[in-house]
Amino acid sequence: MSTQTLSPDAAMPDVQSSEDPRKIAINKVGIKAIRHPVKVSDRSGGVQHTVATFNMYVGLPHNFKGTHMSRFVEILNTHEREISVESFEPMLRQMLDRLEASTGHIEMSFPYFINKTAPVSGVKSLLDYDVSFTGEILPDGRSEFTATVVVPVTSLCPCSKKISERGAHNQRSHVTVTFKANERVWIEEIVEMVEAQASCELFGLLKRPDEKWVTERAYDNPKFVEDMVRDVADKLNQEARIYQYVVESENFESIHNHSAYALIERDKRQD
Repeated sequence: MSTQTLSPDAAMPDVQSSEDPRKIAINKVGIKAIRHPVKVSDRSGGVQHTVATFNMYVGLPHNFKGTHMSRFVEILNTHEREISVESFEPMLRQMLDRLEASTGHIEMSFPYFINKTAPVSGVKSLLDYDVSFTGEILPDGRSEFTATVVVPVTSLCPCSKKISERGAHNQRSHVTVTFKANERVWIEEIVEMVEAQASCELFGLLKRPDEKWVTERAYDNPKFVEDMVRDVADKLNQEARIYQYVVESENFESIHNHSAYALIERDKRQD
């Protein structure tokens, strides 16, 4: 007579899958702020290895008491270091299959580094940009992918320049572009688009001749926060690959204890 050995898990009750009497569905349930190594392709054809913070959720039907939180971690670990833009949607589909869900949501946020060259000395240095990818599986089964790039820049106040006899106040600003596209748009393309509209771009390392150049560049190119979002929106309007966007600019004011802020959003499909 043979005996079958059960695994420890098989012998334990599955409380999460038990019936819930309240009959209230949950839109998102899962894990937040788990870090995992990833690789991101750059425009030059190389691969950048970085560490991302993940938020992973599924929709929970009204009849289930809970979801299996450990399975989210298992999904990340099965990919090891192979998580990339290309594997993002397959990982999302895998999450729905493993958790027996019909809707899902994954957010992946990471620092992305670009090697920049100082304008006069030519010295090279890395500058980091905050990037987020969001993938969703909707109730009808469609998938949507959204990218967000935060670009730090310099802005110089046109009013201050106009009324002051000596100089003008300037500040560091964060321009955030969140977009959906029908073709691939490189992170570098968004960064370059935004930096070209700013009073001046930022650099990780500058020599004295470079400092002179960026100071004068900003002074010759003053921008209100309103100018910033309008100029970036104008470029996004001309980009056929991008069909929906939100552009925000926050100026961390140097003469106030508050920020100046502006936002423009557009869905070209509704035009």
